[in-house]
Amino acid sequence: MSSVSRMSTIRIAMSYGPELSFLVLLRMLIGMYRPDIVSRETRVKPTTLSDLRNSYDFIIIGGGTAGSVLANRLSENENWTVLLLEAGVDENDLSDIPILFPILQLTSMDWQFKTEPSNNYCKAMKANACNWPRGKVLGGSSVLNAMIYVRGNKKDYDNWRDMGNPGWDYESVLPYFKKSEDMRIKEYQDSPYHRTGGYLAVEYFNYHSSVTDYLIQAGTEMGYDIVDVNGPTQTGFSFSHGTVKDGLRCSTAKAFLRSASQRKNLHISTRSMVEKILVNENGKTAYGVQFQVGSKLRTVKASREVILSAGAIQSPQLLMLSGIGPRDHLEQLDIPVVHEAAGVGRNLQDHVGIGGLNYLVTKPANITDPTSFSFNLMRSVNAHTLNLFVKERTGPLYANNVGEALGFINTKYANKSDDYPDIQLFVSSTADNADGGLFGKRDCNLMDDFYARLFENILYQDSYTIMPLLLRPRSRGYIKLRSKDVNQHPIIVPNYFDDPYDLDVLAEGAKFIYDMSKTNTMKQLKTQPNPNRVPECSSFGFPSLDYWRCFARYYTLTIYHPSGTCKMGPSTDKMAVVDARLKMHGVNGLRVIDTSIMPTITSGNTNAPTIMIAEKAADMIKEDWKI
Repeated sequence: MSSVSRMSTIRIAMSYGPELSFLVLLRMLIGMYRPDIVSRETRVKPTTLSDLRNSYDFIIIGGGTAGSVLANRLSENENWTVLLLEAGVDENDLSDIPILFPILQLTSMDWQFKTEPSNNYCKAMKANACNWPRGKVLGGSSVLNAMIYVRGNKKDYDNWRDMGNPGWDYESVLPYFKKSEDMRIKEYQDSPYHRTGGYLAVEYFNYHSSVTDYLIQAGTEMGYDIVDVNGPTQTGFSFSHGTVKDGLRCSTAKAFLRSASQRKNLHISTRSMVEKILVNENGKTAYGVQFQVGSKLRTVKASREVILSAGAIQSPQLLMLSGIGPRDHLEQLDIPVVHEAAGVGRNLQDHVGIGGLNYLVTKPANITDPTSFSFNLMRSVNAHTLNLFVKERTGPLYANNVGEALGFINTKYANKSDDYPDIQLFVSSTADNADGGLFGKRDCNLMDDFYARLFENILYQDSYTIMPLLLRPRSRGYIKLRSKDVNQHPIIVPNYFDDPYDLDVLAEGAKFIYDMSKTNTMKQLKTQPNPNRVPECSSFGFPSLDYWRCFARYYTLTIYHPSGTCKMGPSTDKMAVVDARLKMHGVNGLRVIDTSIMPTITSGNTNAPTIMIAEKAADMIKEDWKI
């Protein structure tokens, strides 16, 4: 470790004391001044173990994004009994505050998954492994994510239909996006693509930095319009739509579970770790689940269906632990094969991006408030902004500073006439140097030396970053079991850049961001790229495509979107795990309903599509049971 890296590590370590003090103070002030956040009377009250029934009509495994929606919709039928099992607990007060979402990672609300070490990606990370945060909490990853609401592209869903999945075309799924939505952005409330009155609030974030105004203007200078990215046209720029209500996070637990939890036919069991789906081997019918609460092992039966909504990592994990999966892999671990399903855990897709594309800017003279220009930990989080939040309900704590705006753009590899952009841009009013390494470095698992070399000499300078995201990767990874122990994290191999096309498209995204910095708009801010370079990429000229390809292999970024590991498809597709009704091929009474069923990943953030999938699945279940 170099002396610069050593000093950087010491400096960051010394910052954790003030950070903790600030969070303790903030939580205390919320208790005093923000009853709307505490909201004790509306919180989910978990069912005690002694009050659980021996049998329910439906058992939902996973109280995350999809599971929360399903628990609400299925329990609408008063004649059905529903049990929701969640390994975590309720979200805490701090999760409501948009600016604080990075601190929720690596806490008890996060499963804290990591990818397997690789020499092809995540090379700037400790042990060459990327963090993959996933929500271990009611509401799942909708509690940890950046709250950005993106439905994807129309062609995504038409392609699903064309793969042999009737009823999943865009025209068929649009009503389910609208069903959940309470659109609070006034200019979109009368749009045929939106509605008001649903459980899920969608708003602009209550606060954004003025540098973002310049960046959106630069996007128009690059030839793109300002559009409703969830409306008729995806290509273009927009301030981010957020799953926020009155400026605060609106997780699926808050939106769907809190009101439904009052229903007598819905039981919610937290701290409940499901170990196995029980399957009658003769009839190949799922009839219940086995789960652990503390030291107690419990079995509960399902008279109608077991619904697996544990996400793209743990849904395949649990299927394999239950004997459903690739025969050779199960036999290697001495797991009795209940049903051979070759596709379980395969087809893993994720939106890979590039982090660390930092640009330095100078605040123009007409902006007198330095706090409003760009996010900087030293000036944006302090007693003044704390007072604004708790007493005046305004200020920087309401911002989602890593995604204040979005761009959907075409590289040279995209057909510009198709409205099918291949890169998403996350426009951020902050950068790696702006928080002193307190959050971004930790969350991304960056090596101390890498962080110090790139950012230590530009700490707290006005900056922005734009993260390019590859919308439709060609590379495919996989999930495998590490052991028969459900508490052992599975093996996660994303195989980023396995297809070199992915790296080529992503490098074009980085080039676009560089070209944006040279527009007349950004010249007003004297914009300059970070003067520091990755030494391992120094053989490539800056800012060449080869440099960006090299940079991407080092600062590899996930944006929380693993999907595809229990893909939907017809029975003729041997890698399909569920059919178009999301029923498990070959096992009766079992459905998978979450991001794992996506045959191909959607073009954008996956939270909104997951809610749509659950909404549509709930209606299919009601239809199948003639309700």
